[in-house]
Amino acid sequence: MAQRGSYAKGIAKREEILTAALDVIARNGYRRTSVRELADAVGLSQAGLLHYFSSKEELFQEVLRKRDEVDHESYGTDMARPIDGLIAVIRHNADVPGLVQLYAQLSVEAVDPDHPSHDFFVARYETVRREFGGFIREEQQAGRIDPDLDPALTATLFVAASDGLQTQWMLDPSIDMAEHMMQLWRLVTRKS
Repeated sequence: MAQRGSYAKGIAKREEILTAALDVIARNGYRRTSVRELADAVGLSQAGLLHYFSSKEELFQEVLRKRDEVDHESYGTDMARPIDGLIAVIRHNADVPGLVQLYAQLSVEAVDPDHPSHDFFVARYETVRREFGGFIREEQQAGRIDPDLDPALTATLFVAASDGLQTQWMLDPSIDMAEHMMQLWRLVTRKS
């Protein structure tokens, strides 16, 4: 029985670490956040913090997984249309530049098949494209989108636009990522 309690406490501490890391990285930025600072935020030593993760890379990958979970709960579940959730997340991203930096950095590093986060990003992109492609198909069936558009290709273009806009925004914060994505949506929903 004590083992079960220890396991539950470990899971709770891991969640506490990830929640604190979301806040610290969002506030300070990925490059300006150290493992020591994350450990301090939850009252652990660096070694104590890394006890809950196999590596620093896994810690940051799990921070992104937690970010996706929080974003989905906050912006994705009650939306009538996934485009509304996507635009809401993009608007929110402008308030958490450190998490956008972390995502951009890790996604680029993860193109190496040997990177610890490679499989995470491959699976994440597949899921996002599949779900958004399903939404495109639903919009086509409802007559709101040109039926000749390829849903998978269109979903891939939305993911590419979203990631590309984040990169441009990090270089020029005057870019309104949400407005640019809305313009893309208006182009897609304009029937020929």
